[in-house]
Amino acid sequence: MSPFSAREGFVDDGSGVAAHYGRLVAEQRLLHGGGAIVDLSDRGVLTVTGPDRLSWLNSLTSQHLLGLAPGVSTETLLLDANGRLEHAARVVDDGETAWLLVDGDETEPLRAWLDRMRFMLRVEVADRTPDVATIGSMHDLVADSDVAALESNGVPIVWVDPWHEVAVGGHGYAAAETHPGREWSYRETLVARDSLAALAALPTERLAVAGTLALEALRIEAWRPRLTTEVDEKSIPHELDWMRSAVHLSKGCYRGQETVAKVHNIGHPPRRLVMLHLDGSDGVLPARGDAVVLAGGVPAAPVDGAADAMADAAPAKPKQVGHVTSVALHHELGPIALALVKRGTDESAALAVLADGVVVAAAQEVIVPSTAGAAAGVPRLPRLGAVRR
Repeated sequence: MSPFSAREGFVDDGSGVAAHYGRLVAEQRLLHGGGAIVDLSDRGVLTVTGPDRLSWLNSLTSQHLLGLAPGVSTETLLLDANGRLEHAARVVDDGETAWLLVDGDETEPLRAWLDRMRFMLRVEVADRTPDVATIGSMHDLVADSDVAALESNGVPIVWVDPWHEVAVGGHGYAAAETHPGREWSYRETLVARDSLAALAALPTERLAVAGTLALEALRIEAWRPRLTTEVDEKSIPHELDWMRSAVHLSKGCYRGQETVAKVHNIGHPPRRLVMLHLDGSDGVLPARGDAVVLAGGVPAAPVDGAADAMADAAPAKPKQVGHVTSVALHHELGPIALALVKRGTDESAALAVLADGVVVAAAQEVIVPSTAGAAAGVPRLPRLGAVRR
């Protein structure tokens, strides 16, 4: 359990850190304005040391990491042979050590996989989670607060999320001029884990805190994907617009690169990420995994006098087109969600979410368009024997 559990109003999110401290909306507004931190001490920290560390990581993952300057932030993905997402890491290097910030459950699987791939290279992989913790914030709050960033080789280990713009070598499928990620100023600061108790004991007026629910709402608003929530066993980066910040399209070979190139240049991702604006009139907030359906396929409630006739008719089964990946109550937008839907789902279609037996109307906002991919514009050859008309 985190030392922040001693803070007034602490409600555990199930992993030992605070979901909230009893003031959901106020915490979110404070975090959005840069006036609060989020305890993310349940997340993991790995290090890779040795002179071959960056070239080695570059050969294994999706991002171009050769020559990464000390203190510069990036992120990278580890894919399987078919291009499906297996791991994601937020990366900052200090000139001697590469620091990999990962979601908590991913720490040991990623460490074990990397350790198996060392072979004869001059690299060492270590789990630093027992002695290093992660603090999340917006803007530069920690620079002017009591949060002292861990320094390594003279470099403060602060990871600044690159989501606010398309990275060099990347490609954004979402419309750039209206992308809410442009205002996303999120960062993660590493601190000594034994300093958490002192931070938690500070009065609120000196160090305000927000829970993970506040951070989730702002992340969803920014269309920002996360491995733990948006990714399943079939996910590829294109579906989540993760080509924007974590994939370099012209770097050297790595596992899964063929699929990345093929889908981007001559294919289309089979699913696409959307943001849903949910109807909150029933007071029901959907959960991750809830079915997204076409609203036109959901039977309406019977009018007076028609109940008997409706009972005799077989109920229409709504057509499922996807599922919810993340959901939150936003301080301005109300209930919102991210969802993965089939590529062919009409971008103007009215959708709904089936949540606990309640049909929640959902208006979709396009993140990844149905036209994503096919960037090379290769013309299709007519089938043998086909007649042109």
